Amino acid sequence: MTDTKLDIILRPTEIADLDTLFEIQLDKEGGYLAAFMPNDHTNKLAYLDKFTKLLNDPTVNNQTIIIDNKIVGSIAKFVMFGDNELTYWIDKQYWGKGIATKALKHFLYIETTRPIFGRVAFDNFGSQKVLEKCGFLKIGSDKGFASARQTEIEEFIYKLT
Repeated sequence: MTDTKLDIILRPTEIADLDTLFEIQLDKEGGYLAAFMPNDHTNKLAYLDKFTKLLNDPTVNNQTIIIDNKIVGSIAKFVMFGDNELTYWIDKQYWGKGIATKALKHFLYIETTRPIFGRVAFDNFGSQKVLEKCGFLKIGSDKGFASARQTEIEEFIYKLT
């Protein structure tokens, strides 16, 4: 059920946010749906090292999603193989409330780089819906090794121009 009354705040991610964001991304169901994760995603030191560096990378726009002064997720633009890519993660407790859609719409107002791509596992219907509600069009698919599933899967590629 969508709760449109939730006030979402996006702000640049800070080092102090990383502990909470690390815990959020440990969720097994979320990891399964995300599919393409670092092999060492449960290694907190590796996570903190990676994201501390990313916070200082001018090509990355990391934003923390906050509701009622509580961190509920993150959203970011990064560059991969020359393309602007999008990633987001919402705490499982907040799924189904329209938060990802609202956060992405707000993020796309802040992050104006276009085109921007979103990639999503073939069976992650929630994220597919989020991208489509925000104007992304499915332009193709690819196959890759999904470390969270330990197998190769299809991912759909979405694009916003």
